Parts: sequence; C-alpha cells; structure tokens
Amino acid sequence: MKKQNNLRGLAAQAIERVVEQGQSLSNVLPALQKPLSEKDSALLQELCFGVLRTLPQLEWIIGKLMARPMTGKQRVIHFLIMVGLYQLLYTRIPPHAALAETVEGAVMLKRPALKGLINGVLRQFQRQQDALTQEMSSGPQQHLHPKWLLERLQRAWPEQWQQIVEANNQRPPMWLRVNRQHHSRDAWLALLQESGKQAEPHPQHSDALRLEAPCSVSQLPGFAQGWVTVQDASAQGCVALLDPQNGETILDLCAAPGGKTTHILEAAPQAQVLAVDIDEQRLTRVRENLARLGMSATVKAGDGRYPQQWSEGIQFDRILLDAPCSATGVIRRHPDIKWLRRDRDIAELAQVQQEIIDAVWPQLKSGGTLLYATCSILPEENHQQVSAFLSRHPDARLQPVSDDGQPGLQVFPHPQGGDGFFYAKLIKD
Repeated sequence: MKKQNNLRGLAAQAIERVVEQGQSLSNVLPALQKPLSEKDSALLQELCFGVLRTLPQLEWIIGKLMARPMTGKQRVIHFLIMVGLYQLLYTRIPPHAALAETVEGAVMLKRPALKGLINGVLRQFQRQQDALTQEMSSGPQQHLHPKWLLERLQRAWPEQWQQIVEANNQRPPMWLRVNRQHHSRDAWLALLQESGKQAEPHPQHSDALRLEAPCSVSQLPGFAQGWVTVQDASAQGCVALLDPQNGETILDLCAAPGGKTTHILEAAPQAQVLAVDIDEQRLTRVRENLARLGMSATVKAGDGRYPQQWSEGIQFDRILLDAPCSATGVIRRHPDIKWLRRDRDIAELAQVQQEIIDAVWPQLKSGGTLLYATCSILPEENHQQVSAFLSRHPDARLQPVSDDGQPGLQVFPHPQGGDGFFYAKLIKD
C-alpha cells in the first residue's frame, strides 16, 4: 500500500478532527475515502467508527501504558495508537499486520521518529492485554459514553438506561423501505431472496425490512430504479403517523436528506410537497433522492424559525417537523455524536425546537396535523417540549400515539429494531 494512503494514518487524522476540532465524521470521512478502493474505504470507515465507539476504553488503556499524554503536534499519534489498540482488541486483522501498518502510519503523518514509541506501546499492550481487559471491564469506561450523557440517561430512564447504552454501543442494523408504488413489501422481499439475501419484515411499519447482513446498495434489486430506499425503521414511522393523503399540501420541515420527503410521496403520490431545510448543501441529497425515485417536490432552503421567508403564505394540511436535536437516539449510526455534543447543547437545542414549532404552527390549516419528531431520547427535547407547547397553544390538541399516558411516543434504540425516536401528533382545532 502506498504510504500516502496508509489507512491507519488516515483514520488517526479523521478521529483527531472529530475529537479535537469538533468536526462531524460524516463531513470528514467522504473526502478521505474518495481516492480509495471500495475495500479500503470500508476498512477506513470501520476503523473510524470503531475507535469513536470505544473511545473511553482506548483512552483508559493509553493512560495505563503511557506516563503522559501526547499533546500539540504529536497529538495525532495519540489517535494513531488508538487505531492500533482498536484493531488488536476488536478486529480480526492479524496482530502482526495491524501492528506493522499502524507503525507505518507515523511515516504518512510525518512523524517517523515516533515509530519506535508506537511499536513499544502496542507491544506492551499485547503483553498485558488479558490483565488490562479484565480491569477495564469494571470501571465507568465500560459504558463507552461521556459522563454527562450517562448521567442524563440514568436520570431520565432509570430502568432503561443500560439497555439504551448497550444498544448505542452496537453496530446498527440496515433497514430498507420498499417503495409501495413499485412493489408490495412481500413481492420485493421475494426478489431479494432470489438474489441470495435474507431480510425480516418490521412488525409495525408496513414498508420496512431489516437485512440479515448489511450490503452495498448496488446489490439491492432495483435500487437504482427507486424500488427500495435505505432508511431506519423508526424514521419510517413518521409517515405512518403523519398519514398523508393525495391532493393535500404537505410541508416536510428540516427535510434533508429527503428520506421522509420521498416516503410521503410514496404514500400519497398526488400530494403537493414542500421540502425545506436550512442547509443548502444537504438539499442536494433531497434532490438526488427525488430524482432516483422519479418524484417531484418543491425544494427550498429556509430557516424553520422564519416561515414568512419561504412559505409564500401557504397553509398546509399536514406538517412533518423532524426537529433539529441532540441525535442521542442514533448514536449507534453516528458514534461521533458522543464526542461532538456537550451537556449545554441540550437546552440550546430545546430552545431552537420551541422557536421552530411556535413559528410554523400558524402555517397549519384548522383541522390539520403537525407531527413533531426527533431522533433524540432526552425528555427536554421530547415529552417536555410537547407538554410546554400544548400549554402555550390552546388551539393544539394531542392525538395519543402511545398508551403510557405521556404526550407522544418514545422509542428506544434496539439491536433488532429501529433507532431511538420520538413522535407527537398534534391536531389544530
């Protein structure tokens, strides 16, 4: 492998940008993957996701093996050592290959003088691996979550927090949404099985299938023709609750990357849909998804807090507000969330959510439906947000979607199920 494409070095660079500079992995990784083969690209993703998933354990081990942390310009080597430890602990890469490639990463990172140090730390770990692994499994680092988030989960969900944390730490299942305009779910599943793959239908969401083993979309029958879309089962639940109808005018707010926009149009192909998102760049994905499925919607950049700037005075029959949130329900898909979010962010996000839902409520027709959704599992963004909204708006009525007496339905991430999600269905009197 060429030195400039040393995957361990690239992974260390990516992880440093996330942890030290606060950049999102979904922004950092694609540019690094671009020149790589499909196989190398997949390994780079596995290394980055794996290190970010298990970061507290790797930090703890380095603390045991090194007298002082690496700082300043040497900091990237700290993350390179993490990449080495992750391979030794969690992958089937032969240890000698993991060691050799990780040490070579120092050359790519222009720190060749530190090759001996990296080699020494990783070999020392190999010698002490059994004892360190045993000690590591009993401390707070075993939960693989930052302290502030763990404490919030324990307070909010004293009976479920361990189940949530465990689900967050696993690799996510790959969920698909069958386009009912082309095939029934059973008919497409038969095509999938003919191609040698297996999937399980979701018990509640009628378009959803969970693949037995994740695969490239190029291996899915009719993907390029729009027969099927990759979308988590919980996200698919939004459209079932929204219940869009043909002939209606529907707003999909905070719409990027467009999974729910296209799902609305699969359910109600004659609906007039306006998809709005604040991020012009991410709207490219909405347009790409619409094009692949051969669908048409109006797509606009706009801030949900200022509908007068983009709504042109339209009154909507239904509004789907997938509000900006902490994304604490999708950590298994985006482990960098644990290290990008801060405790103080939750109150700030709840304030933005309040401003958006208050601003957009007047855009809803009398008798119309607003579905408020987040991929969060924190009450401040969910139950509490909806309760506060109802107290401010006497013309808003909650349509129950759960039987636990709470305003809205909270779903937790589950190894065989969907991501963590919240839904509340509001009717305007």
